[in-house]
Amino acid sequence: MNLNRYLNNLDSFIAAIIGFYAIYLFTAYSGVGLSPDSIMYASTATNIQAHGSLLTFNKTPLVFFPVFYPFFLGVIQFISGVDPIKAGAIINAFLFASVIFTTGWIMQKFVAHSRIYKWIILAAIILSPGLLEIYSFLWSETLFILETLFFIIAYWRYMHTHTTKALLVVAVITAISCITRYAGVTIVGTGGLMLLLDNELPIRKKIQHILIFGFISISLLAANLLLNSFSTGLSTGTREPSITPFFKNLYYFGTVICDWGSLSKGAYPFAILIASVILLALIGILIWKACKKSINSYENIVIAFAVVYGLFIVISASISRYEAINSRLLAPMFIPLLIACTSWVPDVLRLVKSKAKYVLACVAIIMMLAFEYSSYKVDWQRYDDENDYGVPGYSDDSWNKSEFVTYLKQHKNLFKPGIPIYSDANEAVYLFTGLPSALIPHKFFKADVQKFYANKSFYLIWFDNLYNNELVSLPDIMKNKKLVKIGAAKEGEIYYCDGR
Repeated sequence: MNLNRYLNNLDSFIAAIIGFYAIYLFTAYSGVGLSPDSIMYASTATNIQAHGSLLTFNKTPLVFFPVFYPFFLGVIQFISGVDPIKAGAIINAFLFASVIFTTGWIMQKFVAHSRIYKWIILAAIILSPGLLEIYSFLWSETLFILETLFFIIAYWRYMHTHTTKALLVVAVITAISCITRYAGVTIVGTGGLMLLLDNELPIRKKIQHILIFGFISISLLAANLLLNSFSTGLSTGTREPSITPFFKNLYYFGTVICDWGSLSKGAYPFAILIASVILLALIGILIWKACKKSINSYENIVIAFAVVYGLFIVISASISRYEAINSRLLAPMFIPLLIACTSWVPDVLRLVKSKAKYVLACVAIIMMLAFEYSSYKVDWQRYDDENDYGVPGYSDDSWNKSEFVTYLKQHKNLFKPGIPIYSDANEAVYLFTGLPSALIPHKFFKADVQKFYANKSFYLIWFDNLYNNELVSLPDIMKNKKLVKIGAAKEGEIYYCDGR
């Protein structure tokens, strides 16, 4: 019987190997993709491993991101002795393979199990442009997505036992997810929602289990936020209020769904309608299942997470300012949404008794194959580009072959010790030179701008190819400070402020 259990997941294992190889292909030219976030994670991981401190490359406490992903990278660095940036590609390949295998494991337990449906969904995950992008970068989403799947498995086991021990496992996984990404609170919300809808729990036990789950699941996050407050006075770093209203964010949400569904940009005018229909339909299904007292299944946990996560991103983006809702922000929702929007198909086909069900099955398979072919074309174009230039970001050729970056590496002696260095890309300065530097302040934070201008002497490393309108501009700095150019190359300059 145990042998059959493993053979049932042989297809998931094969799919996981294919996924591993896919990440290898996308990162073979330049290694794992690096963004400013990636440098924060990697440098903190190195400090955790070397000094046991939660400091980033610029010697400031890590507060903008929670601690577990850098800790995870630090543990791997301690065991392997390899820097997270160098090991990033292989780490992500293993994580993506684990996501694929775990998803297959979950689908094997569906109420209406279909082997063909499972293969099609696994293929869609492997070919997903959004997920392939995520797992090409050193980002915390790579680990968080796997944790959401572990939560789904653990909660399914809890639903079938309703024991305190099973609930504790769910709560611990949730707690770790919350300190992997702050969006882990959506898993807290999902668990709380499923507990409320669970018709098999007596009221007294339900209240008890909600309290236990709620307390444990937010415990590590609360500790992380308290540590941040003690270190810097800010629980999650400096956050600006949102400049995009709810319906604008709902529109962005809908455009991502259009891209995931391989729809053309001609569908963008209907993005709000598409997003609204999907969210309302999933909410309706969840309520219907609860009314029918058939809430305890893998499919319903998946639907609950898709609903909670989608609403959280849209609402939080309307309150706090961060990048416009895009595929990366919504990536943890991709697999749950894919399953939520398709898992009903095998159920419906089983209800059809006539030969028409074979025709309907063929139509469904052809539609999914067409969707996957569209995804493949996007993947191929991206692979063709990245095989020539590298994964976009600090690891691609625009940075590795930059004349200014080469100049910085060769002229580190320009910078005298004890004089602060500022830059519009301080992560790049650290990555390529190892020099500590601070980011030019954001215009919005007036106190930070005044503190910057209060410096009597400083160096300024300016990258011409970056356009961040939120930072204080070079012309503004020149209006307030006397800058002397002490070095330059194509795409960048080095300035020194002598105190005037």
